[in-house]
Amino acid sequence: IIQLLTGVWLTMNYTASAEAAFASVEYIMRDVPYGWILRYMHSTGASAFFFVVYIHMFRGLMYGSYQRPRELIWIFGMAIYFVLMMEGFMGYVLPWGQMSYWGANVIVSLAGAIPIIGEDLLVWVRGDFLISGATLNRFFALHVVALPIVLIALVVLHILALHEVGSNNPDG
Repeated sequence: IIQLLTGVWLTMNYTASAEAAFASVEYIMRDVPYGWILRYMHSTGASAFFFVVYIHMFRGLMYGSYQRPRELIWIFGMAIYFVLMMEGFMGYVLPWGQMSYWGANVIVSLAGAIPIIGEDLLVWVRGDFLISGATLNRFFALHVVALPIVLIALVVLHILALHEVGSNNPDG
């Protein structure tokens, strides 16, 4: 809930363009009342959420939740994890500073290593031939709208699969 509330508030003050993204983050940090704390709550909350996810994954490994008949629960859980990593990466790129720009350049370039379709996939992911404003707009839309919807759907499927076979946690 904290991620949602701080994210909505940050979105109200963020500008998703290559020319203005960094300046809008500076505006949030310096000029918006309590903007700095909300931005840090959002970024630190994401890190804390990953910590909780890792504990949950460890519990699943410890109790063998990846084994029959709970393999579907594990598959949905891993899908949630990969979408969460994409969500975190897209959020990391949004300030559009040097670190986020070059981080996007390195990670997105991995798609170019796929044989045969790599170069076409790379242009499709970037939205251009280089990392640009089109990439930033695409990542903003994915971070704010598309990936949260996918996450909600996967969490619902994860819970439905859990209710189908039940938990194997002896503590309940």
